[in-house]
Amino acid sequence: MEQRIADLRCKEIISINDGTRYGFVGDVEVELDTGRIRALVVPGRLRLFGLLGRREDRLFSWESVRRFGEDIILVEEHPRRLPEE
Repeated sequence: MEQRIADLRCKEIISINDGTRYGFVGDVEVELDTGRIRALVVPGRLRLFGLLGRREDRLFSWESVRRFGEDIILVEEHPRRLPEE
């Protein structure tokens, strides 16, 4: 089955530990030397309709991914937070 990185944007990340729904993949972190995916990034939610900016992005390591489904990605660990810009 052939997949593209762009197809990940349509998938929601869900924890297999407690069922927490973190949101949809917005970006991926890639190791440029090897071309391997290091992490999936879920953009932070808007604060007050975007007037107060966004919350921090969440980063899920590639090693935490357990299963890919049609619409979801199951992860085992909790995300790290990226600092706000």
